[in-house]
Amino acid sequence: MRNSECKQNSALCTPQSAFGKTMHSKIVIIDYGMGNLRNVQKGFEHIGFETKVTRNKKEIERASAIVLPGVGAFKDCMENLEKFGLIEPLLRSVEEGKPYLGICLGLQILFSESEEFGSQKGLNLIKGKVVKFKPDQEHKVPHMGWNTIEKERENPFLQGIESGDFFYFVHSYYVVPEEVKWIATFTTYGKPFVSSIWKERLFATQFHPEKSQEKGIRILENFARSIQ
Repeated sequence: MRNSECKQNSALCTPQSAFGKTMHSKIVIIDYGMGNLRNVQKGFEHIGFETKVTRNKKEIERASAIVLPGVGAFKDCMENLEKFGLIEPLLRSVEEGKPYLGICLGLQILFSESEEFGSQKGLNLIKGKVVKFKPDQEHKVPHMGWNTIEKERENPFLQGIESGDFFYFVHSYYVVPEEVKWIATFTTYGKPFVSSIWKERLFATQFHPEKSQEKGIRILENFARSIQ
């Protein structure tokens, strides 16, 4: 496998034997018509955790944990969640304390609003907003490629992850929480921005664990183990 393929398909680059025997968990990846759902599913499968990609509300309600990946526009994401009737079961799952992993858009929609294509309302689970990077000569938009994280708080989802570890990013917007206590990591792109948040059993990243090789797979494993 070429290095470029390995970077984009990180679940294929770490030996499964390193993570022990196969385990089974009721993890649901929400299918709202957007995002790299299959890549995320492959990441969990690689470490022995079963997942199901679904938009069936009953299956979401029965799930032990929820994953919401996403690539695309904030407005389209919220509209699709509304169209498929997924907002209510998603909010109920979080309120019930089920572990939630948000990736990229799955982080941004947790916030109160986004300035993408005008003011757009989010789920309001985290007070704050989503704003756009301002490009300059050295920093193009979107922010794309490998960058490091700096840990602000220790938490179970970042076990085995250190400040200075590299993760893969693709985004033009970033989150600005009103309460700094929810910030888990920062990343610098021209200036520091919040690259992950942690609130109780909710963890969400701006970077893509499923594209981030061994360190990203470790985050998926930490999340899967949080429901056992």
